[in-house]
Amino acid sequence: MGGHHSRHTAPETRQMQRLALVVIAPVVVLTLVALVWLWPSADAVTVPEQAAMTQYAGTVTALEAEECLEELPDEVNGCGSARVSLISGSEEGITVALPNGAGAPEVDVGDEVVLIRTSSPDGDVYSIVDHQRSDGLWVLAGAFALALVAFGRWRGLTALAGLATTFALLLLFVVPAILAGEPPLLVAIVGSSAIMLTVLYLTHGFALSTTVAVLGTLVALILTGLLSAATVAALHLTGVTDDLSASVGMSQGINTEGLLLAGIVIGSLGVLDDVTVTQAATVSELARANPSYRFLELYRAASRVGRSHIASVVNTIILAYAGSSLPLLILIVANNDSLGGVVTDQIVAQEIVRSVVATLGLIAAVPLTTALAALALRTAPSPHL
Repeated sequence: MGGHHSRHTAPETRQMQRLALVVIAPVVVLTLVALVWLWPSADAVTVPEQAAMTQYAGTVTALEAEECLEELPDEVNGCGSARVSLISGSEEGITVALPNGAGAPEVDVGDEVVLIRTSSPDGDVYSIVDHQRSDGLWVLAGAFALALVAFGRWRGLTALAGLATTFALLLLFVVPAILAGEPPLLVAIVGSSAIMLTVLYLTHGFALSTTVAVLGTLVALILTGLLSAATVAALHLTGVTDDLSASVGMSQGINTEGLLLAGIVIGSLGVLDDVTVTQAATVSELARANPSYRFLELYRAASRVGRSHIASVVNTIILAYAGSSLPLLILIVANNDSLGGVVTDQIVAQEIVRSVVATLGLIAAVPLTTALAALALRTAPSPHL
């Protein structure tokens, strides 16, 4: 009887895998068509001349301090000048004023710095605007890659490949397409779909559980986009909350409301695929551990895991958005506004919308993915996924 049961379930597993391929193939084709349709041409992305500012690398070789004639409101380096040897450019060494003001870099002899050049009636003027961090970032990236590969081995390598794919799609498709004038929300959904398909299959392999996770993520992602569009419109959010967003809208002619929607969708993707992959894997392991489970038992057991996961992830989302906007929150609260005034301020309301909409997408993803996985495995007691 046991042998007969095994012979019965193997074709069923292969049948479900073939069905998954049939379901996912149109999604792949549609995503590729949308990528080709929205992919910006080289001449479609234009950057205004005033937005392009040449940067120069240099090393501080000497400092000459002077007594300040008047008190500086945001003193960082004091008064005086610095001698900087340029790494690139026609001049071997230049003298620049020591930088001061909010956010100005604190410099010392031997520091590698970034300078910009501006034109004035007296000629070109160089200013130190930042420290060079390329070497330190490369060291940090190398340590990250080594740690990931040492722990994850082959999975670590595929995770690195997936990360490279994500950055490539963001920098080569999403950002240029938005700059070219394509609808930001549509670009974000298509780009996120391409990232999801590539990264999930690359990282977890072409398996039934991966396909279930892909479908659950895609549906939740589209739902997140629709919810964010409806919420942003209902609350009259413009997407302009600081000088940076205002500058992007004015200098590049980008719809900042659409940019807000695109940010919500892309920001939700990373948490969505984590939840859906976990739920699909949970159902798969439960099916292996207890072959007698059918759809309802699998769904209920995996849903308990999903509820615990959602509870922790929701707190992660809130803290992530609060951390990124902490300076703004401090500034608003410091003005002694009432709690109602703080919450309804567009800056805070925008972050609340990000958090709530992303959470609603997650909540929808858990039962959806769990049900799909349980449905796919309900008659496959020993699935090899």
